Amino acid sequence: MATLVKNLKAGTWKAVIRKTGWPTASKTFRIKRDAEDWARRTEDEMVRGVYIERSSSERMTLEKALNRYLAEVSPTKAPKTAKSEAGSAKVLIPRLGKYSLAALSADILADYRDSRLAERSRRETLVSPNTVRLELALLSHLFTVAIQEWRIGLPANPVLNIRKPSPGQGRDRRLSDDEELRLVKAVNAHSNPMLGWIVCIALETGMRSSEITGLRCQQVDLERRVVRLADTKNDSARTVPLTKTATETFKAALANPARPKDCNLVFFGEPGKDKKRHPYAFTKTWGLLKKKLGMPDLRFHDLRHEAVSRLVEGGLSDQQVSAISGHKSMQMLRRYTHLRAEDLVDQLDLIQKKKRA
Repeated sequence: MATLVKNLKAGTWKAVIRKTGWPTASKTFRIKRDAEDWARRTEDEMVRGVYIERSSSERMTLEKALNRYLAEVSPTKAPKTAKSEAGSAKVLIPRLGKYSLAALSADILADYRDSRLAERSRRETLVSPNTVRLELALLSHLFTVAIQEWRIGLPANPVLNIRKPSPGQGRDRRLSDDEELRLVKAVNAHSNPMLGWIVCIALETGMRSSEITGLRCQQVDLERRVVRLADTKNDSARTVPLTKTATETFKAALANPARPKDCNLVFFGEPGKDKKRHPYAFTKTWGLLKKKLGMPDLRFHDLRHEAVSRLVEGGLSDQQVSAISGHKSMQMLRRYTHLRAEDLVDQLDLIQKKKRA
């Protein structure tokens, strides 16, 4: 049986449970009935063998837990992932930061999910489902780390008990022939030739923007016509074969007379505040250029979609395309591949012709 002790000075009740095989458990309440109810529930959990010491989870707020996570866990991840988690934490803390980990139930998190999906951003558009998915993913991993590594007393991860927003169908933006001609003409006419080279390489290889701008000269092998990537989004190295057009483009980029002798970046920018040269940042220029061309909905990442789709249209197998693009799963590869129906008409005619022959 639990022992109830009243603190006459504070007017509170302390319940103390001493049970063989379990550590002493105690908790203070303002009302005697609350102390009795807690003691009854706790003793019942001990009898059933499911008791968890929750004091640590009741003391730790989500804000404190997120700050610890960002300091200890995020730095072990890729810089882009760590930056994304920091952004998600900035959204979570004002809304849920005052809750203790023990108080964050599935119902509270479901309400948070729904309210976030109903919010409007500065651009007067709904918050994307994928943004909310990333926020919930951060919360889920935080709870997992808290339970398994920090030994915070929690019965379960509440995020696992709620429905996650659908990621959507993915983009299917393809370049028309006219759009490509105008885009290539515009980037090649830009005062900095690196912009044109980067766009060309993206269309020819399907490499990500960060993979292209982060290239070092020694990673480009013109003789073998390959680029060796060690640091990718998927944390796995890969070797990207180069078309003749991509090879010629890299030749021009490597021969760039503007490159300083002490810089081995293929695409370099001006020295920053730290007096070091960083990868060429073209995001602002890209944004202005696509609006000028009447293509405001075109994202640079769409060039990767275009390149991967062309590889499939060219007859390469899923495995071959995956080896070039770096997609780990066929499901993700298919989301990045969008075949034009009109381009498949001729192939269907050929198939039908062979059957008749």
